[in-house]
Amino acid sequence: MTGREALEASAANALGAFDAVASIPAPDLTHPAVAEFAEQFALDVSSVDATQRGAFFAATGDQGFAVVQRIYAHDFVPRVRAVLDVLFGESDWLFETGRDGPPQGPGPVPVDTWPLLESFMVEVARLRTLDPTVTELVRLRGARLHDCAVCKSRRSQDAIDAGADDAAFAAVDSWATSDLDATAKAALALTDALVLTPYDVPGSTVEAVQAHLTPEQAVEVVLDVMRNAANKIAVALGADAATVTEGVELFTTDTDGNLLVAGVNAP
Repeated sequence: MTGREALEASAANALGAFDAVASIPAPDLTHPAVAEFAEQFALDVSSVDATQRGAFFAATGDQGFAVVQRIYAHDFVPRVRAVLDVLFGESDWLFETGRDGPPQGPGPVPVDTWPLLESFMVEVARLRTLDPTVTELVRLRGARLHDCAVCKSRRSQDAIDAGADDAAFAAVDSWATSDLDATAKAALALTDALVLTPYDVPGSTVEAVQAHLTPEQAVEVVLDVMRNAANKIAVALGADAATVTEGVELFTTDTDGNLLVAGVNAP
């Protein structure tokens, strides 16, 4: 089995949406400010500063939001491909250079990318092979690594209903030495690999995934990390302010993959 075959076997609907995201044309990085912004986005989005952000908007104008969506797609699609291939075997992937060929030059961005990203995120949210607690721990770990304020201010009501508590949520900061079970630790190791070392996945991570996650669960973790990493768009643009000032916002995910606010848990 290859990485792509594992994705198709485990999440066929999500594969179609993933291929659509992979087809998004590459961003134009010829302007130094856009190239610097994209590099920081990929390396450590939490460190994008006001100067970089201002220069990026000066270079992209009213196309800034569309351009950063392209940057996200071309940051994370290769990560997913690389990690799936390490876990399952080398693949022949579609859309190596984007639907429109070379990076788009100056001028209006011709492809409306947000519906493609939104469709992908909904399809991934419909996957249900992971325990709700593991799904939430994976989301929280990504929120911490990307320093997304709004994501850190939320907690899954589904995970709480499944028995997760504040101690479990806090454990994502030091998961390797925590009391979390082996399944959660394998999922969090895979999360870290996608965010921090996608092109050099530790052998110990591969071994943990193969020992404690089914192929379907491993694929779901990989897709969850990419879905959650859409928060990099908001972080990069400085639009990730928390929706609550005290406590945490509770949410659920319905069977159609939609996020629904369930209330606020006061401190």
